Amino acid sequence: MTAKTVTLLDYGSGNLHSAERALVRAGARVTVTADPDAALAADGLVVPGVGAFAACMAGFRAIRGERIVGKRLAGGRPVLGICVGMQIMFERGVEFGIETEGCGEWAGTVDGLQAPVLPHMGWNTVRAPEGSRLFRGLDEGTRFYFVHSYAARTWDMPESDVLSPPLVTWAEHGEPFVAAVENGPLCATQFHPEKSGDAGAHLLRNWIDGL
Repeated sequence: MTAKTVTLLDYGSGNLHSAERALVRAGARVTVTADPDAALAADGLVVPGVGAFAACMAGFRAIRGERIVGKRLAGGRPVLGICVGMQIMFERGVEFGIETEGCGEWAGTVDGLQAPVLPHMGWNTVRAPEGSRLFRGLDEGTRFYFVHSYAARTWDMPESDVLSPPLVTWAEHGEPFVAAVENGPLCATQFHPEKSGDAGAHLLRNWIDGL
């Protein structure tokens, strides 16, 4: 069987080398590029992200990343966001009192976690919903690696009579926050699967198998 092709979008923000290695180990044929044609042609697109929401959005817009993602999703083509690559899929981010417009694929705001210790750094469990494809085959209590101080702390998307509701996975650090979303062709994780050992590799294989 031919390996699935995955473009890892290089927009100046993201742990590209470890993400590339993890995706290759999970069975994908990976290209790291900002080229829109390659991003649109691949079986899957991964949007990484490390750092501040505003800086990530600036880099993302510089390569017209929101247009690339929008065109893929309009055609039902899979996209996976990781960490801040997940956060920028929401309507807005607020950091240090500064509001930045996101991609708007999902309603809601990414802002600061209310927790006694920040950043939330290290291994944590998640609560995946029934029917999750990303977490299929992973036991309850499986831990994933997080590094963040900001998150989507609520899920605000209204229900639809036409579309299936997204599957939202939650975690907790001081308070509940969105740890992953599966919304048709658009999936994302707040944690880093590429840093999450065997559990992260399993999740990436699940995603690649669905391409």
